[in-house]
Amino acid sequence: MNKADTSPKKTETLTVKALAKASGVSADTIRHYSQIGLLHPNRDPGNGYRYFSGRDIRTVRFVKQAKMLGYTLSEIIKIIELSAAGSTPCPLVRDIIQRRIRENRERINDMTNMQRRMEQALSKWSQLPDGTPDGHQICHLIEISD
Repeated sequence: MNKADTSPKKTETLTVKALAKASGVSADTIRHYSQIGLLHPNRDPGNGYRYFSGRDIRTVRFVKQAKMLGYTLSEIIKIIELSAAGSTPCPLVRDIIQRRIRENRERINDMTNMQRRMEQALSKWSQLPDGTPDGHQICHLIEISD
């Protein structure tokens, strides 16, 4: 028997643990992806184990890349479903990321404004004494802030 005969076959099945290791995620992540329909493992009727194909490695890696770009799991499921149906998901992918970029810019603006207000308040507060509660104010530092 030559070495090629003893090497793993492309169609060899992978356990949850093997798929997790091969794709760089945790076994819990693989189980979750199966539960929400991103992966469709075969079940061994004898022991109930889930078995995955080498194709699932590609799917998990795709999910990781998409998540790094800010896509949610529900969006990723839609993208994969469109692709599996033979439709291009590219217009959806572009629309989602354009929307996400706008949302991020708004959040960055909001956070920048909040940071500025916080720094101004701290600067103002550094010159004020601590107040003693008198039943009319909770904390005069916050209450005098604009």
